[in-house]
Amino acid sequence: MGKLTKWEEMLPLTEAFYYILIALCVEPLHGYGIMQYSEKMSEGRVKIGAGTLYTALNTLLGKGLIDHYPVPEGTDARRKMYAITEDGRAVAAAEMERLERLLAAGRQAMKTREE
Repeated sequence: MGKLTKWEEMLPLTEAFYYILIALCVEPLHGYGIMQYSEKMSEGRVKIGAGTLYTALNTLLGKGLIDHYPVPEGTDARRKMYAITEDGRAVAAAEMERLERLLAAGRQAMKTREE
């Protein structure tokens, strides 16, 4: 196995981190929007609470994977909005590749077992 990229070194992501990054790939969102999107995308399986969300957002901000996004005019200025960075997109893509490799290995093992 070769040297890990700087993005692969951040893996694996927790489900909360993964869904936050995926939500922000679609569009910049405020915290509540991220919570709603995560629940919808996971078909209700993942519910990110406010405490978990804001701890995760601070961690992702600190790692440079997300950034603050200007609040649109006419919106409550207390509502912070977030956007994914290019590094955040790279980490999300690396996580998806990692998960695809896991699935492929599992499918191959199940197929081998069935033969």
